[in-house]
Amino acid sequence: MSFLYLGGLLLATFCMLLIDRRFRLFFFADPRVAAVVTLLGVVLFLLWDVAGIGLGIFLMGQSQYLTGVVLGPEMPLEEPVFLTFLSLCTMIIYTGAAKFLRQRTEQSRTSARSGGDA
Repeated sequence: MSFLYLGGLLLATFCMLLIDRRFRLFFFADPRVAAVVTLLGVVLFLLWDVAGIGLGIFLMGQSQYLTGVVLGPEMPLEEPVFLTFLSLCTMIIYTGAAKFLRQRTEQSRTSARSGGDA
């Protein structure tokens, strides 16, 4: 039983939360909304996985890096942790890009009003 992949996922999630904390992008901007969005994302992806497993498309396979704990047929313990990381990472990137573009637009407007870069 190896916890390498699970540990890597948890470490990556922790690092994303540090970025989130630093720039207040998602959980640290609005924890209640972020929790709902993350939960909905994970549930949606889990339903997608269940459908794929039911159709025989998704298979777990064997790996020395997995814990070996399965939550259901072809569903390793690491899957919901990965899906949580995926949802969190996506929302932090999205909110970070939106914040960056919003600030850039505001700077452009301010610069245009003040007469440019001269």
